[in-house]
Amino acid sequence: MPVEVGLWRVDSGKPQRMNSTAIELEKQLEDLIEQDPAILGYPLLIIGRQVQTKTGGTIDLLGMDEEGNLHVLELKRGRTPREVVAQALDYGSWVSGLTHKDIKALYEACKHTVPFEAAFSKTFGTSPPDELNSSHTLTIVAHDADAATERIVTYLSAFDVPVNVAFFRYFTDDGRKYLARTWLVSENAITAQTSSAKKTRERWNGQDWYVAFGVDNTGIRVWDDARQYGFISAGGGVWYSKTLRKLPVGDRVFVHIPQSGYVGVGTVTRQAQPFTEAVVDFDGQEQRLRDLDLQGTYVHSTDKDEDITEYVVAVEWEHIRPQADAFWVAGLFANQNSACPMRSSFTIDTLTKKFQLDT
Repeated sequence: MPVEVGLWRVDSGKPQRMNSTAIELEKQLEDLIEQDPAILGYPLLIIGRQVQTKTGGTIDLLGMDEEGNLHVLELKRGRTPREVVAQALDYGSWVSGLTHKDIKALYEACKHTVPFEAAFSKTFGTSPPDELNSSHTLTIVAHDADAATERIVTYLSAFDVPVNVAFFRYFTDDGRKYLARTWLVSENAITAQTSSAKKTRERWNGQDWYVAFGVDNTGIRVWDDARQYGFISAGGGVWYSKTLRKLPVGDRVFVHIPQSGYVGVGTVTRQAQPFTEAVVDFDGQEQRLRDLDLQGTYVHSTDKDEDITEYVVAVEWEHIRPQADAFWVAGLFANQNSACPMRSSFTIDTLTKKFQLDT
């Protein structure tokens, strides 16, 4: 059973219990959730309202959390327990198959004023994860529920079906209106249903890569060197260098300096090599990088047991800019790996236009 919410007015010296009622219009409750989904207890990006499914149904509200998981929010609207629970489960079966592309299409169909990636960044303060819809949850929103609804939902949640009921109590007092929320099943007891990971990532074109070029005040790695001599690098540990070493010759890299923005786009011309052996093309000829006039040292301390070598990948730049002129807008992709596939079409399209790249 859910925890009953009670409110008492105590400013008169004697507690006076305030009676709750159903909210005047369920549409008003839907409006409130859309305006501030955090009244459910956690922030959500609203993907759409009255979302049409391929099975002929209409989801009241479809949201997404910071992990990229989908939330189906369905208002009871006076339906019987079997009807509302069955409808939520039907929507869950449909939502579980949504791909990255499907989710963005649903968002765009709802005519939002900003791109999906920018809205996600504004809501959560971070870029969307590479994988969307790895799991989902189903929430029935109601003022109350009969014993049958409670019994069905509690039973399903015991078998890890991610369905719950959010109860909203509506109070009025002296012209003021209040909402209180409780859950039928403890939120910690709900296990989100996992979707197929193969379907939840945006399709990769097989040739574009994201590269993080880490700079700090140690002077080991300097972006001006990379701009001038045509290379990217990473090191200080196997975790940092192993992804960079996988970059294929001929593929394109989008270079991002963490905390600054995107600063370069180019084509890989040589396989990764240790700094001491690295060769770049400069002034029309092959030259050893360590023989050039460098600002960075590209050498790490030796107090580690693992391979801390700085690895260098030669790049022919198509577009470069100083770190002070790095480009960043909300929603662009960023990742902690030194290199990974660039799946974000929003990032590719935005940088292609900003840097006037050949398509």
